[in-house]
Amino acid sequence: MKGSIQQWSVAGPLVVSLAMVALPLALLLVPATSGQQLPSKLPEVEPAKHKTYTESIPGSKVSFEMIAVPGGTYLMGSPESEAKRSSDEGPQHPVKVGALWMGKLEVTWDEYDLYWRKNPAAQRDKPESPQDKAADAVTRPTPPYADETFGHGREGNPVLCITHHAAMEYCRWLSAKTGKTYRLPTEAEWEWACRAGTTTAYSFGDDPSQLGEYAWYDKNSEEVAHKVGQKKANPWGLHDMHGNVAEWCVDHYKKDYYEQFPLDKVSLSPVLLPDDKRYSYVARGGSWVDAASGLRNAARRGSSKEWLKRDPQQPQSIWWMTDADFVGFRVVRPVEEQDNLKGLKSKVTRESSDN
Repeated sequence: MKGSIQQWSVAGPLVVSLAMVALPLALLLVPATSGQQLPSKLPEVEPAKHKTYTESIPGSKVSFEMIAVPGGTYLMGSPESEAKRSSDEGPQHPVKVGALWMGKLEVTWDEYDLYWRKNPAAQRDKPESPQDKAADAVTRPTPPYADETFGHGREGNPVLCITHHAAMEYCRWLSAKTGKTYRLPTEAEWEWACRAGTTTAYSFGDDPSQLGEYAWYDKNSEEVAHKVGQKKANPWGLHDMHGNVAEWCVDHYKKDYYEQFPLDKVSLSPVLLPDDKRYSYVARGGSWVDAASGLRNAARRGSSKEWLKRDPQQPQSIWWMTDADFVGFRVVRPVEEQDNLKGLKSKVTRESSDN
């Protein structure tokens, strides 16, 4: 296994800062630690008991592959010695995530169009099933202000320019449609899957000169997103985890979020729960427009109102982002859902605050 975690150690007792007292309520509702002691060596990858499968979206010819990702424990974030590291990536802290399935590819327009452009009821030749009715009840996006693909291509291309709310609602629609629980990954799950058992800056090592084999980014993209799955997969069979489009995670973005976690105990399935505020949410992986450093396993990005600055509507759209043609998403399905994500649903509305 490449990389090293020797630089990590616990030098003394943890110091609880006064800033912890002011943590948002959403943080306080999420237990950070389990009391479990650290494994002797990290990362620790548990044997996978589930298998990769292909999901077909009912009522269509569209399907997508879900890769079996094992659970395990790892050091989330980047070491201070990592080149081009940002301060919001530390301190590194031990995290345990459960087994899950993750989309082999980023969600494409082929899938998303079934949700928002086409009326499934018009294509049925049999009575609606309970799943059809549940899916039809999910709110759909309003028409976009401009071409939603922004010239990046449609068939086989990743969905982009959609809000965190829109991605959450798509997952809710897909769950109702298939009868399985699909959602956005937590930030901890996303980094675990991206690293795929490695401890280096990228899933293939530390050398960014190899990035062109695995990712579309500013050096090779020619200023456009590309069809999914054209670059090499990471060690667990996931494509485009580096580059192409950045990918929404469930979590709110908080720059100093990692400072709340202990360094000597494992934090179980951490997540900074979404609420009714529009910003800021986490997007991971970097994109076609980003430099190599933005595509590292630990690199983090938070959404902002600037991603909607050209939208003239008042209030601005909760579905489409006129200035974020670098953001898309992929879905996960937990083998066993964590309690604080059961029944997860976006709380954003047209009246939601920008703060």
